[in-house]
Amino acid sequence: MAAAHYGNGSSTSGGGGGRGRGKPITCKAAVAWGPGVPLSLEEVEVAPPSPMEVRVKVLFTSICHTDLSAWKGECEAQRKYPRILGHEAAGVVESVGEGVEGLAPGDHVVPIFTGECEKCVYCKSDKTNLCGTYRVDPLKSSMVYDDGTRFSVVDQASGQRRPVYHFLNTSTFTEYTVLDAACAVKINPEAPLQRMCLLSCGISTGVGAAWNTANVSARSTVAVFGLGAVGLAVAEGARLRGATRIIGVDVNPSKFTKGKEMGITDFIDPNDICDKPVHEVIREMTDGGVDYSFECTGINDVLREAFLSTHDGWGLTVVLGIHSTPKMVPLHPMELYGRRITGCVFGDFKGKSQLPDLVDKCVNGEVNINFDGFITHKMPFSYINKAFRLLEEGKSLRCLLSL
Repeated sequence: MAAAHYGNGSSTSGGGGGRGRGKPITCKAAVAWGPGVPLSLEEVEVAPPSPMEVRVKVLFTSICHTDLSAWKGECEAQRKYPRILGHEAAGVVESVGEGVEGLAPGDHVVPIFTGECEKCVYCKSDKTNLCGTYRVDPLKSSMVYDDGTRFSVVDQASGQRRPVYHFLNTSTFTEYTVLDAACAVKINPEAPLQRMCLLSCGISTGVGAAWNTANVSARSTVAVFGLGAVGLAVAEGARLRGATRIIGVDVNPSKFTKGKEMGITDFIDPNDICDKPVHEVIREMTDGGVDYSFECTGINDVLREAFLSTHDGWGLTVVLGIHSTPKMVPLHPMELYGRRITGCVFGDFKGKSQLPDLVDKCVNGEVNINFDGFITHKMPFSYINKAFRLLEEGKSLRCLLSL
């Protein structure tokens, strides 16, 4: 089986020293052995990078609801074990494979789950941030070059070495990971990596949805359904664009305190409005509906409420939640006359070509994203199972793990 290949990469030095350049590295990783089974800290072997790949020393990683869902095995088709989860991180390039350009050992990078080769018809288009080869694919569990893995571990039951599968092009719950070069973004070395870690997913997705997908305008009205990290990042993006009213909708009233930091002006708890639908409440609050709504829950009924909360004639709904299959969009085609709806991946940012500029603007003070407001907990990597529990219980936005 192709997926059983591992440890067959090769690398070129690219300059500088390195503890294991061109050789396998043994390090600690949090391995998922089954749905809902606590992650196990294991000694894994990380192969050197194959052509068009880079090996990265992960310095910081954090946990997203997508990791939580994958760990629980909520989508049966996506289950693949053993596996190293994680897709939000920041680190330093340790070595590069043959043919890699623009990346070298020592470069500061953030991994991205939807890559950019910068050469295909998709990457050359200004209408999408998807890549023909390296786009996000939750079913993918191996590397593009040879359909193999770069991780291996000794099976506790058999004593035999076996492959460990990849996750979302990134696999960041490990001290070292191997990425396709298209999924590693070189950033300004002056940018603090513990903050830039959040650009791997949550902040880029939410802020980008407000800026790139919806293009929120000044003095506009916004409703955000679901005030997790992505939803709050949407609010932050809308605030930075000058939206005058940002309505947050969530069943957890404790989210409003944090939401106010990110620009939420009004809060609606659906449990507190009796039998009246949320969209009717929002229409009453905004004289007919908001200009933009953002669905960040992955719940079909919430998606419908978000859509109906926008103003007839020009309202736009952006779908950010991960919806399970085989559920379909809960709309009648005729309802699209006068309102629009669209999906969004990674905030419609082209990772390799656009994120570095965003980082530079953050470093230079041109853009003031409240990174620290999203980091509610900081822990050593060995506490990763505790971090998962905090997220599952709704007690954290982002728990930053230091490796």
